[in-house]
Amino acid sequence: MSINESELPEKNSSRGRWKQDPEGVRANILAVALEEFSANGLSGARMDEIAAKTRSSKRMIYYYFGDKESLYLKALEAAYKKVRKGEEQLELNHLPPRDALSRLVAFTFDHHRESPAFIRLVMIENIHHGRYLEQSDEIKSLNEAAISQIAGIYAKGVAEGVFRDGLTPLRIHWLISAMSFFNVSNATTFSMLFGPELQSASGQVSLKGDVCETVMRFVAA
Repeated sequence: MSINESELPEKNSSRGRWKQDPEGVRANILAVALEEFSANGLSGARMDEIAAKTRSSKRMIYYYFGDKESLYLKALEAAYKKVRKGEEQLELNHLPPRDALSRLVAFTFDHHRESPAFIRLVMIENIHHGRYLEQSDEIKSLNEAAISQIAGIYAKGVAEGVFRDGLTPLRIHWLISAMSFFNVSNATTFSMLFGPELQSASGQVSLKGDVCETVMRFVAA
């Protein structure tokens, strides 16, 4: 759908804010879309519902993103950008390798726990066999950067004799992601089967410690 900006009506002051803050409106649309897609999937999410929960309009969403599949892909990219940006802000380069890796593990555990929509969206993308993720060079680049960050920490740790040789950054990343992801993706079924203890505030603190300890023992010299 091709729309000229001059053709777009300004229904009220809030929905007209895109003219003053287009990036803010885009971010708002993506945030709402992320929640809707993660809750209902690509086929179940409705553009009308997304528009109703934003400060924009359905027509504006089409103007910015083209169609529902394109919006889904942009929401997926935004979700990955958020976690990778958080990793960058940790500023791990100046830390000793054990401290750097421990901080990265703790961040990943906390991010996933606090971002269930991200976890559900990744699960949905797995249902689609990575069809949309495969189209995104940006996501591939973001995740290459994540592996490079671990590679730097690991190489430094091996050089200092605190990490054992023979591992790969990808294996370390997999271990961190697997445990942090499972904590959220299987929280409901695990709690139903074994009780809610591990999903309590104290349980989550304990689990984060367990994940950190597991990773550090895995890499230890």
